[in-house]
Amino acid sequence: MGIAVNLFVLVLATAWAGKDPSRLWRLLVEDGIVEWMQFLCFAVLSAMLGYVTVQRWLRQPGLRLELLALAGLTALVALAALEEISWFQRILHVESSEFFLQNNKQGETNLHNLAVGKDSLHKAVLLKIIVLVGLTHNVILPLLARSRPAIRRWVEQLGLYLPPLWASVTYIALVVLSHVLVDHPRKGELGEMFGAVHYLATAFAAYFAGYGYERQPIFEQPAARQVSILFTLHLAFLLLVAWLLSAGAGAGPMPA
Repeated sequence: MGIAVNLFVLVLATAWAGKDPSRLWRLLVEDGIVEWMQFLCFAVLSAMLGYVTVQRWLRQPGLRLELLALAGLTALVALAALEEISWFQRILHVESSEFFLQNNKQGETNLHNLAVGKDSLHKAVLLKIIVLVGLTHNVILPLLARSRPAIRRWVEQLGLYLPPLWASVTYIALVVLSHVLVDHPRKGELGEMFGAVHYLATAFAAYFAGYGYERQPIFEQPAARQVSILFTLHLAFLLLVAWLLSAGAGAGPMPA
């Protein structure tokens, strides 16, 4: 379902590119469908990771590396969610302070668009880190783990997981296609949304359903299979909510 959602959005973007600019802007603009989908996926993923952290603590109380890693990821993903919508600034119609008006590329209250030379912090630094970490986590480590299972066990001991290689390759292929097929100044938002959906789906598959995961998941079979069906419906529902939020948050007049 995660791949289906990403593919559906890519098909929409490709169909609208060059043919219906107003619809493509609705898809990619600030407070548009793609950005709201990113926020929703990050918000749900943060809640899921927080739940896993608590469950690991209850099973084995005590401060250890995997709990610190999971708690850190929970906070990092929550920060990404809030940064994506500028901490609800546009929703609450809050004016930016003088600092952000002068130092933020978009004049908004967020950190990732702070000016670093001619570019924003996101383009100058964060995007490069995301690409490096993403390729390592999605391709290099899963490939190495196929012949060296100890790598997977080491990653899981750190509180992390390795996504299925086939899902990672599909995700990367969709990102590449979005850059090739869509000609738009904000086409990079598609790749960001694809990543948010990919990590939400694969994190659920690992931590909750135990797919490709050697440690004890939250749900055991056959409950994991039944809950997974509900989760696929949930992913489709998130896309619907993102579409509704884009209409209600003011993305409509943005292209004008």
